[in-house]
Amino acid sequence: MYKTFSELKKELRKNIQGLKKIKIALLGDTATQFLNIALKGTAIHDGFDFEIFEADFGQISRQILDPTSEYYEFNADYTIIFESSHKLLGQYYKSYDSQTVFADNKITYVEELYKTIQGRTKSRVIYCNFPSINNQVFGNFSNKVESSFVFQQNKLNYLLSAEIAVKNNNFFIADLVSIQNKWGRDFMFSPNIYVNTEMVLSLDALPIVAHHITGIISSLEGKFKKCLILDLDNTTWGGIIGDDGLEKIQIGSFGIGKAFTEFQYWVKALQKRGVILAVCSKNDEDKAKEPFEKHPDMVLRLEDIAVFVANWENKADNIRKIQSILNIGFDSMVFLDDNPFERNIVRENIPEVCVPELPEDPAEYLEYLYSLNLFETASFSENDSERTKQYQVEAQRAVDIESFTNVEDFLKSMNMVSDVQAFNSFSKPRVSQLTQRSNQFNLRTIRYTEQDVEELIKSEDHHTISFTLEDKYGDNGLICVIVLEKKTQETMFINTWLMSCRVLKRGMEDFTLNTIVDTAQKNGYKYIEGEFIPTSKNQMVKDHYERLGFTKQDEKWILNVDEYKTKQVYINNKL
Repeated sequence: MYKTFSELKKELRKNIQGLKKIKIALLGDTATQFLNIALKGTAIHDGFDFEIFEADFGQISRQILDPTSEYYEFNADYTIIFESSHKLLGQYYKSYDSQTVFADNKITYVEELYKTIQGRTKSRVIYCNFPSINNQVFGNFSNKVESSFVFQQNKLNYLLSAEIAVKNNNFFIADLVSIQNKWGRDFMFSPNIYVNTEMVLSLDALPIVAHHITGIISSLEGKFKKCLILDLDNTTWGGIIGDDGLEKIQIGSFGIGKAFTEFQYWVKALQKRGVILAVCSKNDEDKAKEPFEKHPDMVLRLEDIAVFVANWENKADNIRKIQSILNIGFDSMVFLDDNPFERNIVRENIPEVCVPELPEDPAEYLEYLYSLNLFETASFSENDSERTKQYQVEAQRAVDIESFTNVEDFLKSMNMVSDVQAFNSFSKPRVSQLTQRSNQFNLRTIRYTEQDVEELIKSEDHHTISFTLEDKYGDNGLICVIVLEKKTQETMFINTWLMSCRVLKRGMEDFTLNTIVDTAQKNGYKYIEGEFIPTSKNQMVKDHYERLGFTKQDEKWILNVDEYKTKQVYINNKL
């Protein structure tokens, strides 16, 4: 799945017109020219145009601490700091009098760099952690000697996570340690190349490192995998349920069954993290569901699956059916199937879906999937664990609406209630996450970190509104985010309007506009101004303001508050 460095160089020749441009600052203590190329090539492959400012190596401190530096003139969206383990070892050797607190001193230095950046820019920081070097001064005993380099390096990597990343919303770690654990130190590092060129990453490792770093940026830009679609026979369990029967399929703690059980544990962990699970199987539905319901060794159960499709139709068509229920983009889906024929059918018919080339031996499934880093994320909230239930409820709604002769009767029957509040400390994580995840119903596609949301909460020039939606089927959680901005004494600007696609066609758009107009009236505004900024994903809302009664003036949309007539909805405001 990874392109080679040469293939990434060829990506730079492609036409990048129309790709979203992102400004990246690359600061390193060793040569980063080839990492620069790998990042640009990976970005183009992933649908982005990285404009990269690359400082001369060894200038990290100068670029960040000097307010007049080229780094601040560039004004990067993201700052990648690449400090190498080899330079770290050199710093350690020079700190003879303070080796027992070497990691603590280094953390203080990194915190100073981060706080300086945050005080002067809105750039998010991606910091590369330190792959291990065992200098064998103490051998295995180094883990018991606090002053050893191995001990201090392990402590430093821990503190980067525990003391900086966890506590700072705009600080992210590119986990080079995990890459080395997977691929090996000899794969990552070539002594001859390092001595002669100051490059610490091998040409083979560069694409993998670039993929991981770009994955962080992609997830923050709202482009990531949300859904895992599973084939069943010889993918989720060994054997064919229709031929072998319930007792003879392979799952459990013995033989190849162990590989499928561990695979299911991984899938279950993804589901708990918020990845939507779906089943797409060529099977009779009752047979396909039987292991989920009756097999004692099954880790996955029916309640873990948001959409279950089992029939004898074309799998590409069934994936389209799953997509229509979930209402997410094909490019946010991953399809796993042991059968090369089925994989190719999906690739040819729905090229946006990610279809990994699973190994022939099921024992190798997990290690292969681990290496792909398919489900990168930049956020996690308690709401994620409820996502499967929410999509199951949505599937039930889709079935029930067919029993009504008109939509109005169905909407009335749903008993919908929305909790409308300004952003607060409780909603802050979900608001931030929704801005990062929402691509389709998103008028201006602005992303907010939790730190950004905190600033909006405190701002006197903004009004913030969050909406939940609950009905007789269940609670959808926080599903709509509005940020209103004071433009003039008479005009309020809709800085952000985004909504989960799960709640479309229920009158939520009208309910939201009623609330926006009410906010404008209470604060003395006569006009509301909206704007649509097109992306490749949000074409569904290109006529949003026109449908709601706004009038176009130049490139903006204007609504006269005094002339507005409250729209009829079947959603009640929770008191």
